[in-house]
Amino acid sequence: MPAILAIETSAEAGSIALLARDAVVERRAPAGTPHSGWVLPAIHAMLAEAGIGLASLDAIAFGAGPGSFTGLRLACGIAQGLALGADLPVVAACSLEAIALAAGPGEVWVGIDARMREMYFAAYAVTGDEARILIEPACAAPELVQPPEAGRWNAAGSAFQTYAELLVPRFAPVAASMRPDLTATAGWVARIGALEYSRGRAVDPAFAAPLYVRDKVALTTAERLARGGRA
Repeated sequence: MPAILAIETSAEAGSIALLARDAVVERRAPAGTPHSGWVLPAIHAMLAEAGIGLASLDAIAFGAGPGSFTGLRLACGIAQGLALGADLPVVAACSLEAIALAAGPGEVWVGIDARMREMYFAAYAVTGDEARILIEPACAAPELVQPPEAGRWNAAGSAFQTYAELLVPRFAPVAASMRPDLTATAGWVARIGALEYSRGRAVDPAFAAPLYVRDKVALTTAERLARGGRA
């Protein structure tokens, strides 16, 4: 199995992970700690504890999103900087896929709060450490998001808490489980990175980019108010 360093800062709970010697070691940022000041020192400490240098890795993976724009840019920038210095390729891992893997196995419907009265969502069929895309990542207002028509689905992600009054009644008839507490973590990003690397899908650091999904990243005050947001 390839050796992968992973960074996930798409949500409030940031984390890093090292997949090496067929085991995953994960470190999560203490609550309230800014990602920008925590990630690099934590990476250096983790690698030192494992006795592994950057040059010994096969690739660096990062949670590409969708999620917090600031967090996505941070993870991408750090992954690119470390990879360039160590001459390593990069894997951009979808953060929704990481949540699906945490919620699986089976069919998983993932939804997370996108702010501005919208949500990011996608659906996957999860087997082991692999998630096959059933619905590509997208962004929409929660009242426009429709649940699957049939089947038994594991529903996961913060949208099921933030927009519970809209989503829970709709998904209850097809939900085998509902886990609004699940977020993307670096451990699952590392597993995605290993699979993508093994399939030859790692890229040059210069071509790594966040997965924003939302085409429009800024609304006017009138648009925010129309969607129930704040001015």
